Amino acid sequence: MNKALLLTDVERKDGMIASSAGNHALGLAYAGNRLGVAVTLVLPENAPKIKVENTRNLGAKVIQYGIYSEERWQKVYELAEEKGYTVVHSFKDPQVMAGQGTIGLEILEDLPEVDTVIVPLGGGGLSSGIATAIKETNPHVRVIAVEPKNCAKYYESRNAGKLVTVELKDTIADGLKLNVPAQLPHNILTEYVDEIVPVQDEDIQKAISLIVTKAKLVPEPSAAVGIAALISGKIKTKKQEKICVVISGGNIDAGKLGSILERNIR
Repeated sequence: MNKALLLTDVERKDGMIASSAGNHALGLAYAGNRLGVAVTLVLPENAPKIKVENTRNLGAKVIQYGIYSEERWQKVYELAEEKGYTVVHSFKDPQVMAGQGTIGLEILEDLPEVDTVIVPLGGGGLSSGIATAIKETNPHVRVIAVEPKNCAKYYESRNAGKLVTVELKDTIADGLKLNVPAQLPHNILTEYVDEIVPVQDEDIQKAISLIVTKAKLVPEPSAAVGIAALISGKIKTKKQEKICVVISGGNIDAGKLGSILERNIR
């Protein structure tokens, strides 16, 4: 929404376009719907049905193309060149990051005594925005980003001290499924995020079940990685530490949710 509001009338005229495996598609579709701007979205061929339907219900045109992020973004830029669309990148655009950073400001407003904030990490836009807002406001708050172990590109990049492309393996956290890191998020994560933690799919499923049964919320797998890192002991905590975990979406098919709960609730 922040990006869409900052576009000029000329930039809005032919519409906006982006690629997404998760919330960016819904966010941009929502912004376009509210502002009366056409939106085209390139989603993976294997995107969950609920994400495709929810995006279309907001009035966006959905094109399902490829399974790899690089090929989808190539398609985006081809269409933008052909149709005159304005590209709104999900994790390389500072204005998108700034909009996502308002989550960090809300956390500090609602929980001024917070010690640690845990954020899901996919492309890196959400975590970069939140980390910047928090650290620039209160540098004493610990910020931890969590990504699936099967595509832990920023974890590996931090260990190597440079951008590292990892093998793209399947993960239940489809909204975070990306194997190529980007320079801008990497730079921001390096400056503002204290720790990057990879988690196993098995622990993500356990986290979903815990959130559903204890918090009465319905998270998608990508949104549950922070809780997964806590219950698996990947994040060390202190007694009385005040922790905020960002649960970033609920786009999960009922069938998948049911099977996860059946396997993990005994």
